Amino acid sequence: MKERVVILGGGGHAKVVADILEEAAEVEIAGYIAAAASPGGLFGYRWLGTDDVLDATLQSGLRSAFVAIGDNRRRKACIESLKRRGFRLVNAVSPRAAISRRARLGEGIAIMPGAAINAEAQLGDGVIVNTNASVDHDCVIGACAHISPGTAVAGCVRLGEGVFLGIGSSVIPGITIGRWTTVGAGAAVVADLPGGVLALGVPATVKRRQGGPETHD
Repeated sequence: MKERVVILGGGGHAKVVADILEEAAEVEIAGYIAAAASPGGLFGYRWLGTDDVLDATLQSGLRSAFVAIGDNRRRKACIESLKRRGFRLVNAVSPRAAISRRARLGEGIAIMPGAAINAEAQLGDGVIVNTNASVDHDCVIGACAHISPGTAVAGCVRLGEGVFLGIGSSVIPGITIGRWTTVGAGAAVVADLPGGVLALGVPATVKRRQGGPETHD
């Protein structure tokens, strides 16, 4: 019997996740929860309602979920809410991704088509490794980080919780990037970055602080 899963989110990211989950023979999508029904629907899946129906959804026997929300902070908050309620988080891993058998994956992770995860890489809960992005050997990727399409993360890199690497960016080996830092599209990170900053350019340089003081390492 297939595991029935509810998706949180109804936007573009949810479309990609639903597409991946459909390819998992052991999973059946039961519907999605979002602030409103997705315009045009989500591939015909039923809109179950807003977050207000989470408890009723759990009580109905739907105990597995995936948070398909691209924004890192919102995704973290939703994951924490689901765990408190007792949901089990599944992973959405494309069969067209290349993942080392020696990689370690947390819960609620999205790995998109064309992505590569190499040996001894560790991915925390809620991580997104987007289309054609790569995470090389011995990296440690913090919870709810997002590695955007076409991004290259070299070996032994450490990304803190909630780090966002913009599309087409790159990080050289051995770099550490602090929690909740944003790296802009096309940037090249060649030196460590603190937490809670925006870094842009080649090489990536800190442009400003962002977020609250709790984000700073």
